[in-house]
Amino acid sequence: MCDQQKLLSELLNGGDRRAETAASQLASHGAAAIPAIRNLLASADPESRWWALRSLAEISHPQVPPLLLPSLHDPDSAVRQCAALALRQQPTPQAVPDLISCLDDEDRLLAHLAADALVAAGPEAVPPLLDLMEKGSQRSRLEAVRALALLEDQRAIPVLFHALDDQSALVSHWADQGLQRMGVGMVFFKPAG
Repeated sequence: MCDQQKLLSELLNGGDRRAETAASQLASHGAAAIPAIRNLLASADPESRWWALRSLAEISHPQVPPLLLPSLHDPDSAVRQCAALALRQQPTPQAVPDLISCLDDEDRLLAHLAADALVAAGPEAVPPLLDLMEKGSQRSRLEAVRALALLEDQRAIPVLFHALDDQSALVSHWADQGLQRMGVGMVFFKPAG
């Protein structure tokens, strides 16, 4: 335990390079490090919360993803971004509703990272992404179509075809990319007769 306390001190007071090393070393302790790191998530200091998330992202354990979710709603934007990045490394279907809500955030980096985490979450993310394509704002639709393109799920084909005619060139681009990734980007019809 003394070793973990030393690593926590390095994490919070050692500067970025030493903190990065400490985060990796804490993660090497696996589940045994989770209680100590979890305490940092309640810190008043946003940097402490950020480093806690950074450390948790490295620990592959079922306790970790539920600990990351509340940080998607942290008052500090860097902490929210780190939570989304951590959820990309520790994907869970539980995170899908919270990540979907991040796609419309004014912080476009957060929205982009949330879309990446939705891709990592897999097929469970597809239905809410399809719904967002129908009912969401333009900015949330851009990240939703990008996520759908990267997920390559056949359920998205009709929505992606419809998005080819979107008023946004970026939405159209990602719709085209998604269709091409699934092998349906170009469809040639043989004339009747």
